[in-house]
Amino acid sequence: MTSDQPIRWGIIGPGTIARTFADGVAHSRTGKLVAIATRNPSKPGLEENFPGARIVEGYEALLSDPEVDAVYISVPHTGHAEWAIKAARAGKHILVEKPIALSAYDAEAVYYEAKKAGVFAGEAFMYRVHPQTEKLVELIKSGVIGTVRIIRSSFGFNMGSYRPEHRLFANDTAGGGILDVGGYPVSMARLIAGAADGKAFLEPEKVSGVAHLGESGVDEWASAVLKFPNEIIAEVSCSIMAQQDNVLRIIGSEGRIEVADFWFASGHKGGVGKIEIFKGGKQETVEVKEDRWLYSFEADAAGDAIRAGKTEFSSPGMSWADSIANLRVLDQWRASVGLEYGVEKAAKRTTNIAGGTVTHGSSIPRREIPGISKPASVVTLGFEFFPNFAAASLTLDSFYEAGGNTFDTAYVYGAGKTEAIFGDWHTSRKVPREEIVLIGKGAHSPLCYPDMIAKQLDQSLARLKTDYVDIYFMHRDNTDVPVGEFVDAMDTEVKRGRIRGIFGGSNWTRARFDEAIAYAEKTGKAAPAALSNNFSLAEMLDPIWAGCVAASDDDWKTWLNEKQIPNFAWSSQGRGFFTDRAGRDKRDDEEIVRVWYSERNFGRRDRAIELANKLGRNPIHIALAYVIAQPFPVIPLIGPRTVAELEDSLSALDIRLTPDQVKWLEG
Repeated sequence: MTSDQPIRWGIIGPGTIARTFADGVAHSRTGKLVAIATRNPSKPGLEENFPGARIVEGYEALLSDPEVDAVYISVPHTGHAEWAIKAARAGKHILVEKPIALSAYDAEAVYYEAKKAGVFAGEAFMYRVHPQTEKLVELIKSGVIGTVRIIRSSFGFNMGSYRPEHRLFANDTAGGGILDVGGYPVSMARLIAGAADGKAFLEPEKVSGVAHLGESGVDEWASAVLKFPNEIIAEVSCSIMAQQDNVLRIIGSEGRIEVADFWFASGHKGGVGKIEIFKGGKQETVEVKEDRWLYSFEADAAGDAIRAGKTEFSSPGMSWADSIANLRVLDQWRASVGLEYGVEKAAKRTTNIAGGTVTHGSSIPRREIPGISKPASVVTLGFEFFPNFAAASLTLDSFYEAGGNTFDTAYVYGAGKTEAIFGDWHTSRKVPREEIVLIGKGAHSPLCYPDMIAKQLDQSLARLKTDYVDIYFMHRDNTDVPVGEFVDAMDTEVKRGRIRGIFGGSNWTRARFDEAIAYAEKTGKAAPAALSNNFSLAEMLDPIWAGCVAASDDDWKTWLNEKQIPNFAWSSQGRGFFTDRAGRDKRDDEEIVRVWYSERNFGRRDRAIELANKLGRNPIHIALAYVIAQPFPVIPLIGPRTVAELEDSLSALDIRLTPDQVKWLEG
């Protein structure tokens, strides 16, 4: 795109804020509004409110319009991520009204799609790209008020009365103040805290919030306290049912700064913004005079980035990392007050993030596992890290759509949350149970006793919303109990039909496993037929958690090769050892140092790096390929926290290591 070619804008969602943005485009130097998309083209006022723009019926029609370069999305909050992703996939640059998504997890998915498409994506906090904000950052960096210590900021207004028909009072449209206007004081506080540290922004190390939840369950007024690593404390508040003063106050060791209505800068149609400095008993006013329209700065900041081939705003605009981090604070604020939107729950979040039906793919290869009646994907998805269904469903959907069908759950993960999330996921997506290979685990320490297996499986199956698991593992072993008692308990569940495949032990020794097999053969019981021990290119030197057993050394490999026992290997990629988090000179991460640091492991890491460079891949890809390439069945468990991490792991599945390469990696 040439430097003088106008950015041709289209708008999805022609409401009030869209009209304001259209005014900004009309007064910009880079943009031109060419089309608006509406589901109701006969709606009165469209031509008057968006002069010169073509009226396009349907959002999809605008995304396929070759005369549209960039799309401004201003539908209700619940549609932001969906239409941003659809626009990115259509090759359109995107500017999305805040919030860009309902959560940081959703925002990461949006920006990941933009990265894959190579398009610009931005969250529309217009005040961030205004000269007044740039001046404010400059003043903080200059130390005009000394060391910044406290930030106070609000954005609150009063709707007057409860209006159930209005989006701000509707839980299903993610109403309330935190998501609608709370992002402004939070983003400003993070910007100022960062400026005080010479950074673009700073993430708080602690967030604590309170709120009043109204009749519909959304926050009508709320406050939060943020504590930053540089000891700055920010007090932020928002409201839809309380008129606040909306003054930004930055308090330093030698004075304070105040800015009224900072997000409105010098005004919609230009004017004079004022930054008040109070110091030594004196008041100084720094005026920022701007004749340009407020939203023209936003249109031009996006336009300049697009023309330059950039995919995100430059600071102090909201970069991708800044935007995600801002939503992470809002997520914590909401979690503090117990605010979850209806559209984040399984009953209403029945599609993928792009609004499509979740269907099974075929990209992930499958393998036969003795004792399992259906082929299993060559990798298994674990997902115990997610805070709620909405966050976990992103990865679950993507894994299944890529062809994954094997899932790892456990009674103790998140006190049952993981199991409940999986139950909600496969039922809300209507995934056929016969397509899934489901792993359940129970009898974890300290409740590692035979009688706990049936009791915990009762609860697990209820949470999982199924009447059986395909694979069952005892999560730990208790050598004070005769192994036969555990085999008897699991054999009983096989006969009851609640384990319809194979069972075994997670973190069991070879001796104990052999003893269990011998007991089963002697008594005619079902024998254990699978393990879930650590296995990776890096050998675990010290247990990550108490009771953990690794199966990566030479004796284990000999045993696994002879027995051909499937091992569903956890921490198969070395928990960060094959990433930049580790290195001979890096000792900040206590766990990585304690568990993996040895010259033998570093030799393997060095060779993984060398091979990765030859193949144009990353060392962590080599580590995963190594596990899959074993001459005995190893099914790695992966635990990606984002869709990007998932797809990065899956990209290693096309690496086919030869036996010689496997031996060379081992040294």
